Amino acid sequence: MKPVFIFLLSSLFVGAMSGCTVLAIADAAGSAIVYGVKTTVNVIDAVTPDIVNKKK
Repeated sequence: MKPVFIFLLSSLFVGAMSGCTVLAIADAAGSAIVYGVKTTVNVIDAVTPDIVNKKK
């Protein structure tokens, strides 16, 4: 194989791996935000249940 071909192939591989890393970090951050909001709502509901769950 020619060195240029090997360089291009390895550059493509590294680029794909960094893209996967960015997606994994974004997924983890999104999950943390969702669970943080859920936890906040549950805490507020536990502290003040009459405000969040209005009786009919």
